[in-house]
Amino acid sequence: MNGNAENQLTKLQRFLDSVNTLSDDDRMAFMAIWQPYNAKRKEILTRAGEKEKYLYFINEGVQRIYYAEDTGRESTILFTYEPTFGGVLDSFMQQKPSRYFYETLTPSSFIRATYKDLDTLMRSHPAIEVMVRDGITESLSGILERVVELQCFSSEEKYRKMLSRSPHMLQLVPHKYLANYLGIDATNFSKLINRVKI
Repeated sequence: MNGNAENQLTKLQRFLDSVNTLSDDDRMAFMAIWQPYNAKRKEILTRAGEKEKYLYFINEGVQRIYYAEDTGRESTILFTYEPTFGGVLDSFMQQKPSRYFYETLTPSSFIRATYKDLDTLMRSHPAIEVMVRDGITESLSGILERVVELQCFSSEEKYRKMLSRSPHMLQLVPHKYLANYLGIDATNFSKLINRVKI
């Protein structure tokens, strides 16, 4: 493994240390399944109708998961960025065709693990299975919170919530995607940027 890949694994190890404590054996087994991968800007990593083959750990860049209607209209569901995991999680864990696209918005650097490797590891290392389950539960909690925001909050409340959670997104993500993510008309989103300061 080259130096860049080792550096990417170091980022993964730091992330794991912040969320979970694995034994040395479990940690070594978990770290061994990852391979480096780089993607260009606006590259589709997973298409609707395909099974998600990989769990990604993001070292650089911003990506989005979106739903595309038959009319061509897109709905951004969520953004992923360093240092966290990415991919279409339900498709990956169930090994069923994805209903969503996973796309890079900027050039992106990852390490990624296959479903087969992670599944084998979870079956032989209970602590890794618990860690993955905890991560999925945390993701589900965030998605449910977002559903409440979309259905119950005003445009300004949604915008303020996004800024309090991820203020750096205004610099990282084109505003048209942020407006779409929040379910706000692009013109109204521009007005919010000029009016609401946090």
